Amino acid sequence: MRFFLFAFLTVLFAGIIPIEARGQALDAIDDAYAIGPGDLLDVRVFGEPEVSSMVTVRIDGRISLPLAGEFMAAGEAPEKLASDIRESLERYIDSPKVTVIVAENRSKSYYILGQVGSPGEYTIRQPVTVIQAIARAGGFLEWANKRRIMVVSGPGTAETIAFFNYNDFLSRPDSKQNIVVQPGDTIVVP
Repeated sequence: MRFFLFAFLTVLFAGIIPIEARGQALDAIDDAYAIGPGDLLDVRVFGEPEVSSMVTVRIDGRISLPLAGEFMAAGEAPEKLASDIRESLERYIDSPKVTVIVAENRSKSYYILGQVGSPGEYTIRQPVTVIQAIARAGGFLEWANKRRIMVVSGPGTAETIAFFNYNDFLSRPDSKQNIVVQPGDTIVVP
C-alpha cells in the first residue's frame, strides 16, 4: 500500500503538467487577471475616501462609482480599470491616485459532478489540472468510471469535450490528457 501511495504522490508532484491542444501549460499562463462578473473589487482613491468603495462587478460586467460614473470592468485587468477610473476622475480631482484590487475572485470557477466525494462548483484561485480538481473534490467514489472522465469546455454550440483516463495517467504520467481546467469547464466523472 505504501508503494502505491508513494507512486501516486511522485506522479502528482513531479511537476508533470502535460497539456493537450486546447489547454495550456501552467508556466505559460498569462499573469494578467481578467476581471469577471461577480468579482468583488476594492477601488481606492488616495486621499478621497468618499470616492473609494468596495464594488461587485454586475452580471453585465459593469461597475458604478460615485463621481467617476460607470465602467466596463469585465475582461479588463485591474491596472487598466484603475487607469480608466483615474482618467474619469481627473475632471474633478487633481492628479487622482487610483488602485483597483480584486478582493474576492468570484467569477473564475469550474464544476465537477458525478462519482466524486464532493461534487459542486469550485473557485479557481490558482491554475488547477484535472487530477488536482478531482483530488479537490474528494477523489473518486467506489463506482466511478476512471477511464471515461469528460471535461466539457466552451459555451453553447462551441462546446468541446476532452476525455481523461485516470488509469492511463497513472501508467503513463507523460500523458497529454491532464489539461489545465479553464473557467466555466465542467468535469464529469461517470
